Amino acid sequence: MRGTTGVPVRLQYTKHGKVRWIGHRDVARAMERAFRVAELPLAFSEGFSPHPKVSFGLALSTGHESDGEYLDLVLVEDVDLDALPDVVSGALPEGLAVVGAAHLVDRAPALQEVVTAVGWRATVAEDPAAAREAIERALTLPELMATRRRKGREVVEDVRPVIRRMHVVSGEARPPIVEMELHTQPRGAKPDEVLAVMGLTCVTARRTHQWIERDGARHEPLDADTRPRAQKACAS
Repeated sequence: MRGTTGVPVRLQYTKHGKVRWIGHRDVARAMERAFRVAELPLAFSEGFSPHPKVSFGLALSTGHESDGEYLDLVLVEDVDLDALPDVVSGALPEGLAVVGAAHLVDRAPALQEVVTAVGWRATVAEDPAAAREAIERALTLPELMATRRRKGREVVEDVRPVIRRMHVVSGEARPPIVEMELHTQPRGAKPDEVLAVMGLTCVTARRTHQWIERDGARHEPLDADTRPRAQKACAS
């Protein structure tokens, strides 16, 4: 986190089950409440209305699940990162859980600036053969124009450049499972928007990965801009 003083930390958390229907702002409030219950030594901003120094990554659309969401926060003193996930998870609503924590390097860039691709695993209402045919046909096209809502109004945009890869998982499972990887920069798209423009109906969607890519290598956010854990001394 740029320009921070204190101990910057990155958390990975999951969002599963009924809690997928609460929005990004409600998740943020639940997290901040859990931090207070866990008595984390949060650093606060200065000014007339101080607020905890917590920065969330890419927003997850309401109704979608995730195996890998991330946030950065600043503490005024260090804490036991091995114990932190369980301590915070115990104060979160059912379906939200912190599953990893790491110290950030000084002046780490914001998550929203550096995540360049996300992975999704979705199910669709159509049968496997129809889903496979629709995806293969769509990926041969030079553009895929989709009507989307941006800032309260409908716009028509080409989502074809957003799609990095996409396929139906092998087999005849019903509902069929579609795996896809989508770019987030210079702009992204929701998995249900991508599926809809192909004539497919998204039933469920789960974000499986977020990627930070540099110099030909890709890293999950908990492995990028973070410091390795200090090795504990062995008891003699």
